[in-house]
Amino acid sequence: MQWRKYFTGLAFSFVFVVTYFTNKFVLSVLKFTYPTLFQGWQTLIGAALLVLFGKLGWVEMSRISRSAALSWLPASLLFVGNIYAGSRALSLIDIPLFFTLQNSSHVVSGVVLKAFHGEKLQLLNSISLCLLLLSAVNLPLSDPQFNVSGYAWAAVHLSCVGVYRVFKSHYKPSGLSDLDQQYINYLLSVLLLAVAAHPTGDLAGALDFPSLKSRTFHSGCCASALLGFMLLLATVRLQSGFSIEHFGVWIFLSKITAVSLSPFVFHMTMSTPAFICVVVSHAAEALLLYSQRESQLR
Repeated sequence: MQWRKYFTGLAFSFVFVVTYFTNKFVLSVLKFTYPTLFQGWQTLIGAALLVLFGKLGWVEMSRISRSAALSWLPASLLFVGNIYAGSRALSLIDIPLFFTLQNSSHVVSGVVLKAFHGEKLQLLNSISLCLLLLSAVNLPLSDPQFNVSGYAWAAVHLSCVGVYRVFKSHYKPSGLSDLDQQYINYLLSVLLLAVAAHPTGDLAGALDFPSLKSRTFHSGCCASALLGFMLLLATVRLQSGFSIEHFGVWIFLSKITAVSLSPFVFHMTMSTPAFICVVVSHAAEALLLYSQRESQLR
């Protein structure tokens, strides 16, 4: 029934917002800026819960062949770069600005599709991508709390997101479901992040972390891992019940909700030009969704 689809979308939006807020709380408020451990913990719990849910028959997990896993390996490497750089950026940048930069990943996807697939861009598509790029480029110039490291990691994050989007839509191996893909992503993430924990200094820093034995810290880390897994399930459920265009709309609405509520949850300082960049970026994303819908109807 139609109301069940809307309930699925609303549930996705709720989990989306709470997940980002929880991650922001641990990374910025508690200042646990050790992404190899933070993301390693999340992906380890995610992989374990996927296996458990598969054994219980609550989700469908197929046997993954070696060839399929190897063909998905480039996407998994992009996923690791996405979550690592995303954690770095989110710890240093406010949520509205983070999503403004993340939106420009559509520009990366458009460039890759144009360069390697020769796809022609419609006029509305081109306008929206230009506005997304313009907002992202002007944001560092208008951010009163500009942080070079934060924006550098955000650039890596949005690049990985953009290329991953193209890989997922054009090079998806046959026989791999979305959950199978995510399981491979989780396993590679745990392996690489565990290896990188010592060379990056995250392991030594975490051992000296002041709030290591804090109940608030433990609760935040457990909540972030469980919410991340719930967001995965909600995403898969939403994708199975809606078209790609409608799925994009629900992600857009979820980001708008997070951007609107974040000033009431976290302290932030935003200038008028930065606010304009945020508004233009999300308006451009709405235009992009509209142009994609129109192209599908033709």
